[in-house]
Amino acid sequence: MINYIEEKIALILWYLAFVLLQLIIMFLLNMDTSFLTLSLVLYLTLLFIYLIISYLLIKKKNQKIKNIVDELDEKYLVSELIKKPKNLENEAYYYVLKKATKAMNDKITELEHKYQDYEEYIETFVHEVKTPLAAISLYSDNKKDQELKQEVKKIDNLVEQVLFYARSENTEKDYFVKKIKLSEIIHQVMMQNKDYLLANNIIVEVENSDVIVATDEKWVIFILNQIINNSIKYMDKKEKKIQMNVIEDKNKVILEIKDNGCGIKESDISRVFDKGFTGSNRKKEHSTGIGLYLCKKLCDRLHLNIAIESKEKEYTIVSIVFPKSSLHE
Repeated sequence: MINYIEEKIALILWYLAFVLLQLIIMFLLNMDTSFLTLSLVLYLTLLFIYLIISYLLIKKKNQKIKNIVDELDEKYLVSELIKKPKNLENEAYYYVLKKATKAMNDKITELEHKYQDYEEYIETFVHEVKTPLAAISLYSDNKKDQELKQEVKKIDNLVEQVLFYARSENTEKDYFVKKIKLSEIIHQVMMQNKDYLLANNIIVEVENSDVIVATDEKWVIFILNQIINNSIKYMDKKEKKIQMNVIEDKNKVILEIKDNGCGIKESDISRVFDKGFTGSNRKKEHSTGIGLYLCKKLCDRLHLNIAIESKEKEYTIVSIVFPKSSLHE
């Protein structure tokens, strides 16, 4: 209301000057004092009523525009829904809004095309680079060079990470949700990492995994691969162990992956899913800070929950929750 009064101050002053002039003329004409007082009260009352009604109408109009914006998912389309103002005062603002919105929409379209080209290039690159990687892996098998094979696997994992990172904004285009046993997914993950696990003498224990969930197999395998790779990287005990356990209840299925590695500092737990965060007690040369960030991002896209609990120098547990809901069914 104060802002509104400030905007109308010139009009109010002109009106009060007019009223004062009227009263002076009436006074010079020797009109009755009570009539002058009544005229002053009437003029001021009319001014007050005008200001209140005008303020309420403007406030209602402004609130309507705010509600339109709040209800829009794509807020840059707001200019298409706001009616052209009839008063001259707001015409310039409407013109600026339309021009700015058009410029922004053109820029968004341009960026979307650039991103699409980038994504297509990344996918092409990944598919092309996998061929020589497969050849090198086969060569290392023939030469029984396990060290070379492990390094090739590391490159393959990083290439896969690049692909999923590029696709992470458009996972809905690549969905194939079906019912599948968690044991089958876990088996595929273990087979993909068997050379690492054997080379590092890591014991793997799996319990209660014959549970069916509705999800995208490919994306979940990628998520589990990132978690297992993290566990392998940070193993520092003499007896290295990864335990995978499935807990099922009426509303959800929880897959827990526990390792007895170096653990995570309590102060770092809240940041492990941040992009680029590598932790303060881990070897930086082993970490990119992208793996867990991608896991969280993809879990959100798949409507899964992911959480981490850890005790430094003792263990880390990553939990993935598969809801039993009509959405997943």
